[in-house]
Amino acid sequence: MVTPARLRLAALAVLPLGVLLLAWLGLRYAPQSAPTPTALLADSVLRVGVDASFAPFARDVGGTLEGFDIDLAHALADKLGVRAQFVVISFDALYDAVVTDRVDIVISALVVNPARTREVRYTRPYFDNGMVLVSPAEQPIRETADLAGRTLAFEYGSEAETQARRWLRGIAEVVAMPYELPEYALDALRLGVAESAIVEHTTLRLYLRQHPTWQPAQLAVTKSEYAAAVRVDRLALWQAVQDALNALFDDGTIAALLKKWL
Repeated sequence: MVTPARLRLAALAVLPLGVLLLAWLGLRYAPQSAPTPTALLADSVLRVGVDASFAPFARDVGGTLEGFDIDLAHALADKLGVRAQFVVISFDALYDAVVTDRVDIVISALVVNPARTREVRYTRPYFDNGMVLVSPAEQPIRETADLAGRTLAFEYGSEAETQARRWLRGIAEVVAMPYELPEYALDALRLGVAESAIVEHTTLRLYLRQHPTWQPAQLAVTKSEYAAAVRVDRLALWQAVQDALNALFDDGTIAALLKKWL
């Protein structure tokens, strides 16, 4: 016969096991803190792959790297509490470098490519180098239909011409004005020879630095977003970089870099 006393003793004997089980479950399923960047990166160094032949994003000046992407990499490394170390690579080999762990990250005016998402994770875009339709401020083009009956300047043989030719087929009486360089197309617009021009965003920003008193109307036409890339299986590093990049947007660093280089 089981007496009340024996039941009390049995309960006391089981209690410690229950407490231990609860403690074990708590340790097993408690939220785990993310590893620090210094734990993710050997010797607290962020190895950055970059093509140093694409100014103003990156270029080699007498053995010293400079440009928007170089400053961005340093700023990201500072946020992560590590040091940036650059590995100069040809553009065609950038993806191979990050996939084979030659570098930790690529920061090199890399256009987001959905076909590459099985190999890498992209950060949020930090710049859009898409095509921009430029027009006089006093006669702005607010939509592409406004091109009807206007002259359109562009660089011959470029992506801008490809886009322009699409409009020429679909918008009435657009007159094509091809030029040797995109800057010449903008010259034609600024001097009143052409009524509109289409160029890359980077080209326009650099041109406006040279002609600060000219303030034309702008209409974004296409997207060509630049982002950093980390190998797809390095989720913790990607998250750390993403958080750091968000912080750089929030504190005005990205805007300052754009003003400095573009």
